[in-house]
Amino acid sequence: MRIAVLGATGATGRLLVEELLRRGHTVVALTRTRRAAGPDAATWVAGDARDPDALSAVVSGGDAVVSALGPHRGDHTLHRDVAPLLVAAMRKAGVRRFVGVSGAGIDVPGDHKSRRDRAISALLQRLGGRTVEDKALEQETWAASGLDWTLVRAPRLVDGPPTGRVEHSATHSPRRTSITRADLAAFLADLLDRPDYVGQAPLVAGR
Repeated sequence: MRIAVLGATGATGRLLVEELLRRGHTVVALTRTRRAAGPDAATWVAGDARDPDALSAVVSGGDAVVSALGPHRGDHTLHRDVAPLLVAAMRKAGVRRFVGVSGAGIDVPGDHKSRRDRAISALLQRLGGRTVEDKALEQETWAASGLDWTLVRAPRLVDGPPTGRVEHSATHSPRRTSITRADLAAFLADLLDRPDYVGQAPLVAGR
């Protein structure tokens, strides 16, 4: 497939680009500067994720969009700003499938989180206020988009080699509270290859 990637130069995004290329996909990635970009096997489009023209350029002609986009320090509106622009760009380009990374701290209808995770979510929502709210508003935008979206609610991200062991559920808490970036990247790539969790925000963790 031809995959548009946002957040491609971040710690998880770089691994995601490498994983997609390894699987034989064509990758078109958005980057603020080509100098900071990654593998030459990918096509790099210079631009900002809040720029509708840049989003249209990276999405055009694609089969799916995947995002590992993360804010710079102090940016508390990135996801709520980008989501409606990306929805519009995807509709214009006729691209329906979107997979993105959200946070385990947000709650969605139908959740049956464990007592531990309910406490963690409450703490994150209290201490991380605007950042958690940003991700919650992003989820509301995708839920109303009418597109084939999935937002993966990831816990604490850690470095390390891929293990191939990931626990995931649309409604129930995994047993662990962390996942390697490599395993998360592989899980995001898996979701592009199959229609799992369309219209849902699964919770994931290492197993």
